[in-house]
This record gives sequence, structure tokens and C-alpha cells, in this order.
Amino acid sequence: MPSKRPAIIAAISVSALAVVAVGAFVFLAPRAAEPMGDDEQVADAPTYAAPATLPPLSEARLPGQIATRPDATWLAATAESTGIPLRALAAYAGAAWTKNDEMPSCGLSWNTLAAIGWVESRHGTHDGSSIGVDGTVSPPIYGVILDGGATANIPDSDEGEYDGLDDIDRAVGPMQFIPQAAKNWLGDANADGVKDVQNIDDAAMAASHYLCRAGGDLVSEAGWRTAIGAYNSAPSYLLKVAAKAVEYGEAAG
Repeated sequence: MPSKRPAIIAAISVSALAVVAVGAFVFLAPRAAEPMGDDEQVADAPTYAAPATLPPLSEARLPGQIATRPDATWLAATAESTGIPLRALAAYAGAAWTKNDEMPSCGLSWNTLAAIGWVESRHGTHDGSSIGVDGTVSPPIYGVILDGGATANIPDSDEGEYDGLDDIDRAVGPMQFIPQAAKNWLGDANADGVKDVQNIDDAAMAASHYLCRAGGDLVSEAGWRTAIGAYNSAPSYLLKVAAKAVEYGEAAG
């Protein structure tokens, strides 16, 4: 039985907004709180990020394991040029490749997923956490309690299955999904038999499903902005994600 409101391992931020409602996405958006780093200056940030080129595929890729899809040489070079941890980059690039295979019309790019991962949890490294070889974040990352104070009020939806709380909800994992969103979008992206919101492969793949469902065509500026706004409706959030996605795309060449 999960305990009542255990200590928060990673308080992502102190400011928050209501859960975004986009058509059928009412209360299904991953985020219900402003991510960390809200004091950063974003006034001159872009409002759209063009998709970066997908990486070459690895000949050593394994079925069902998205992180094995990107070419190892590309991963090493791009991790160095962008500063993205290699294990996180493998998940972002693998998820983008997989989603483009499933839904070519979406055009989701790895730099968009990477930008969201950076804004949400600094690629799974917030507050001393790190991503293991298997893609699992340790210690687990939890967001602020969504009790309606400085945040949206989201009653418990998972009996503590994802967030360890059986009386209220909070965002979880490196991509910061609320439990209801995790239920709807999470899958097993590393073929280990577990759907784990604290695993960067499973979380990045879930984010790709959500973004493409919300925005449709992410190559278009309108579709991209709609997708990011569905993930978190704060205007500053879109600016941060756009700025980081552009930076990553340019750094990767």
C-alpha cells in the first residue's frame, strides 16, 4: 500500500498552472505544473523548432528496443556536440525513429523530445538523479504534489501505482507525466516486459505518442505549437522548448 504523501524526491518547480484541455485531452496532458527553471530568460526565444534530421539507423538494432535504433557513431558525436547524455539521446532518437515509422505524417523529431526532456528533468538528472544503462532513472523523479494550492488540483487516479501517493496525484519520471497520462500513453519501449514511467525509453516513447496525437503534423509550426501547448500550456514553456530544440538541432548540424 503506498504511503500518504511521502517526501518529494524531485520538486520540479514552485509555480504551476491548470491542466491543459485540448479537445479530448482534458486531464490527460502529461504536465500540470510549470517545470523547473521558470526564472530563465526566454523573451527572445523562438516559438517554433524545425525538425532535425533523423539519425542513421544502427545495423545492431534489436527488435522492440528503441534505444538500439540510432547509429552509435551518430550518438557519440551528437551527444558531444549537444551536451545531451548519450543514454537519454538514444531514447529520444529511437523514439523519434519509431514514431516516424508508425506515423510518418507526424514528423516528430528527436530534438523536440530532447528539448522537452531537458526542460522537464534536465534529461533525468534533476536533483542528483541519473539514467542507468537500462534507461531507468535513479533515484526516481517526482514532481510537486498537485493539491490545488500553487498547482492544479488533481485527485488521485492511480492509487499510488505511478506516483507513490494514494490521496493525490503528482507528475512522475524524466518526461513528467501525470499518472492518468501514464496510464493512457505508456508502453514497453525497451522490451523488458515492464511499462515504467521512470524509464527514459518508455517515457520518451509515451511522449512521442502524446505529441503526435495532440499536434498531428509537427513539421508545421501550427501543429508543433499545438503539441507543445498540449504538453504544457504555459507560454514560457513553449518558448523554452523551442529555444532548446533549435539549439540542439543547430548543434547537431
